[in-house]
Amino acid sequence: MPRVSLDKDLAQLKDDMLSLGSMVEKAIVQSVEALKRRDPALARQVIAEDKPIDMKRFEIEKETIDLIATQQPMARDLRTILAVLAIIYELERIADHAEGISRIVLLIGDEPPIKPLIDIPRMTEKAVSMLRRSLTAFMEQDVETARQICGEDDEVDALTDQIYRELLLFMMQDSKTVTQATRLIWVSHNLERIADRVTNICERTIFMVTGKYEELNVSKY
Repeated sequence: MPRVSLDKDLAQLKDDMLSLGSMVEKAIVQSVEALKRRDPALARQVIAEDKPIDMKRFEIEKETIDLIATQQPMARDLRTILAVLAIIYELERIADHAEGISRIVLLIGDEPPIKPLIDIPRMTEKAVSMLRRSLTAFMEQDVETARQICGEDDEVDALTDQIYRELLLFMMQDSKTVTQATRLIWVSHNLERIADRVTNICERTIFMVTGKYEELNVSKY
């Protein structure tokens, strides 16, 4: 196949990956917004929209397989296609974590908050920023930014620890808070896993550019 055809197909593949990324980012934001607002309707919407995300991932996966079969890319082009294949998997799993948060929202229901939500929205903002910038780093083949984003995972881990310690104290002081506090810990764990998966995306970017695999996700969880 002529080079121009391969370049066009690769560009389309990347555009579709970014489209999936936008769907996933929306799911994260809405799941935590549902928690903040105690909005079961919004939580159910996030859960329902997980299926289109799954379908989008499989559509892109088919694109990658067809591209490999018909154009037989080599070297960096092949690494790019394989990176997209790995990244869409991570994106789909990130959406699963957003769905998980929404299911927790339904479990909490209309219970009055045991405390103002401060660190969970901070975690969400950080995780979403990391996700958005990781996809930009991929598109721009920016290895240094990818490494930097991986380092930021420590900030999310620190917030996870902080949330756990604070909620544990609530549980120790008042047994009536145990159920909701436990569920909020589950929310923070889902957000922590989202950040971990973003570091996986960054590792794929580095491999695509350099041809060398670097394991930068050193989360203790």
